[in-house]
Amino acid sequence: MAEHGAPADGWMQRLAQRWGVKPSRVLIILLVFACTGFTVMFLKRPVVAWASGDDGEQPIAFTIGYYVLILPIYNLFLLVYGALFGQFKFFWAFEKRFFGRLFGNKKP
Repeated sequence: MAEHGAPADGWMQRLAQRWGVKPSRVLIILLVFACTGFTVMFLKRPVVAWASGDDGEQPIAFTIGYYVLILPIYNLFLLVYGALFGQFKFFWAFEKRFFGRLFGNKKP
């Protein structure tokens, strides 16, 4: 059994193994996910303010449209940040797996 805090069984190694990357890339990949999430979060407020106008109430069509469009927008930012951080190949493969599962494209 490994000692407490032993790096061999750490969460970074488990993620590296799951993703099929070297442990040194895990933090960069997590940074890409964090930047993408923060970007989408920061863009939401001005978009909602624009759509809701002066009364502050969002039309139901906007709410539905927002949740339909957020998925491709998030994934686009994921690819952009992935490229900026030198991880485009990983995120391109990640996107293909994600959308394959989402739309049921099973490879034999």
